[in-house]
Amino acid sequence: MGLAQRKYAYISEEDYLQGEEYSDVRHEYIDGHVYAMAGSSDKHNQITLNAGTFFNTHLPDECEVFVADMKVRVQLQRSVRFYYPDAVVSCAENDNATYYRTQPCLIVEVLSKATERQDRGEKFWNYQQIPSLQEYLLLKQDVKEAMLFRRLTGWQPEVYREGNIRLDSVGLDMPLDDLYRRVQL
Repeated sequence: MGLAQRKYAYISEEDYLQGEEYSDVRHEYIDGHVYAMAGSSDKHNQITLNAGTFFNTHLPDECEVFVADMKVRVQLQRSVRFYYPDAVVSCAENDNATYYRTQPCLIVEVLSKATERQDRGEKFWNYQQIPSLQEYLLLKQDVKEAMLFRRLTGWQPEVYREGNIRLDSVGLDMPLDDLYRRVQL
């Protein structure tokens, strides 16, 4: 997604969630402030679709897969944030709010020039605060490259440019070629 733009002054979490139900534009919620999300490129959309399709096809029914429009709620010590990851997987039985998830095991973000700094920085740090999150996968859109971060390895990056990505959080080997299918690099 493109860089978020601040839209409103402070609003409550409840008002934010109610507004998102009727908004034509998606917004992220950070410490009481709302940021409109810009659109994404064709490559970004294709990679997101490929990831979601792979997960949806290969994961068991108890795991839910969402792309683009499902929020993740991050509870920090003194604040709440809502982000829209490009793809999110939750296998927790009680993670069933209608418009967001709180217990993802895997989050995927497709990087762009506008979002890479945030996806590697603030969002990454905040996602690490989610106890259920086991893996965070970043996918470049202009070159075939994936960076996987695992809680078990202290969030150290594993870089993939070919072959399969082993996703322990969901027990799958994901071929990098499948992620970049139909993407003109």
